[in-house]
Amino acid sequence: DPSSYDIRRTAGELSGGLVHSPRLSRLRSRNTYGDQVLMRGGVHRVWLVPMLFLGIAAAMARPGAAQGVPLAIEDMPLAQNGAVKRGGTVTPVYEGWYRQPDGRFVLYFGYYNRNTEEVIEIPVGPANSVDGPSGGLDAGQPAIFRPGRAWGVFGVEVPTDFGDGTVVWRLTVNGSTFAIPGHLRPDWQVPAITGDANGNLPPRIQFEEGGDEGFGPGGVWGAPRETVVDAPVTITVWASDDGTPTDRFRPGANARPVSLTWFKHRGPGEVRFDETRGTVPNSGGQMSTRVAFSQPGTYVLYVRANDDSGAGAGNEQCCWTNGYVEFTVRP
Repeated sequence: DPSSYDIRRTAGELSGGLVHSPRLSRLRSRNTYGDQVLMRGGVHRVWLVPMLFLGIAAAMARPGAAQGVPLAIEDMPLAQNGAVKRGGTVTPVYEGWYRQPDGRFVLYFGYYNRNTEEVIEIPVGPANSVDGPSGGLDAGQPAIFRPGRAWGVFGVEVPTDFGDGTVVWRLTVNGSTFAIPGHLRPDWQVPAITGDANGNLPPRIQFEEGGDEGFGPGGVWGAPRETVVDAPVTITVWASDDGTPTDRFRPGANARPVSLTWFKHRGPGEVRFDETRGTVPNSGGQMSTRVAFSQPGTYVLYVRANDDSGAGAGNEQCCWTNGYVEFTVRP
């Protein structure tokens, strides 16, 4: 019954062929009836299969159209909201939720930037806000949106009695507003810290040896730092992993080392890293890099630790860990 269909995705995600829900197999059987789209303050239904058939029929009815000839992308339904070089939209993505050992929950989000050549900056505020249990607009979301799909870049912790509550991330870019609700519906529970089907667990990271440890996309925040403009400062992250290979049944399978990648998460100016990528052995190790800032202000740097499963983990939602460090930069 289409009226009971309650999984929300954005129109852009539908046209981009991406699925928000971690339960991909369930969605495939339910997509026949269409999806709800939460955008510009209202919920709108997109009828995928009927629109696809109508698009094909219209194309076949054109003079010169022949059966068996693939449709050009511009003839496909919803194609106008597909990837572009510049001037396109950025959609927030709700990845799912998981329970922490203390009983609280983490709802975590990623995004899809359809601009293949444009990095979008949306400062935290009315155009980039998260409505959550703590109120306000800031829940640690990014202000920098790189081209393509970014998986689980921040999480929002909610209490054990969150129940039917929602956390809504809203983005406005190039004239379009998208709002994605996060929730605790059972179909959206993911194995982000309990491990995938192979028993693989996410890496563990720290910003000081023996300090607070991050485990999973909810991540860990390092101690705030201070520096001055154009003065390089060293930042170090410690990491380790269980070493479980993604395909343990492949003969001779061995897990790759932990991969660490640094990004600018927020901030007004340019951030220059000596090294943005490095690896450490699964048994444990550290990566250091130097970073400098071109303008005064408040910045957040983001490090992602990936194990053998790689970025996004093939839509399995396990296994990676996020870390963040805030810098105050003086003139």
